Amino acid sequence: MPHVKLIARLLSVVELSEQDKVRLQQMPYIIKTFRDGDRVARQGDVPVHCAVVMTGMLSRRRVVSERNQISSIYVPGDVPDLHTLHLPVLDHDLCSEGTSTVAFISHSHLRRMLKESPGLTNAFWRETLIHTAIYREWVENLGSRAALPRVAHLFCELATRFEMVGLLDNDTFRLPLTQQDLADACGLSTVHVNRTVQELRKMGLLDWRGQIAYVLRREELETVAEFSADYLHALKVPSPRAIIMAAE
Repeated sequence: MPHVKLIARLLSVVELSEQDKVRLQQMPYIIKTFRDGDRVARQGDVPVHCAVVMTGMLSRRRVVSERNQISSIYVPGDVPDLHTLHLPVLDHDLCSEGTSTVAFISHSHLRRMLKESPGLTNAFWRETLIHTAIYREWVENLGSRAALPRVAHLFCELATRFEMVGLLDNDTFRLPLTQQDLADACGLSTVHVNRTVQELRKMGLLDWRGQIAYVLRREELETVAEFSADYLHALKVPSPRAIIMAAE
């Protein structure tokens, strides 16, 4: 059910009333599954619904000066196109990384629900602002950090965001990206990304095998990355079990 991860995500950054949880549980939705590389939405589309990531991962992509650029990554619980409630034309592609499951909720229902609930209006507004803060951090990461802390920072961020929705298992999470995808997200060549990941592996801070990322010494990795989770604006993160129980 899409409400489980969505509620878990919102509870990690804002308090919700029981009535608002019920509203989210009762949302009508359509579920679709996407394969690796499928476009969930295309640049120039005028969506009539918003997407909630249920499983897997999505990315925001656009070709800039003949180079593919990934400017955001979305994990379960995220609503990557929430802004289309007010900015109707997409200026990017929304793509599936690996296999993903997405729930679509109509704009008309969301507008009606938000009109009825100041609490949910506040929650979604806060969520939009947090994604803006994440985007700013990405700009600063690409513009100011060297390759090693730049790549390390992305792994630290994803580990924290998975933790916020109860999907970080012993500092391990599923990462269905290729080295090319990582290069497109970090503004580096695939050769540079490969060398950087190998260096982090030799330092004993990170391992990445297949589609699984292992954060081996998290505090040290965060130090290398100059990472602070403040920009994610999380409330105190409960245990994964507590997150899922609260959402259900």
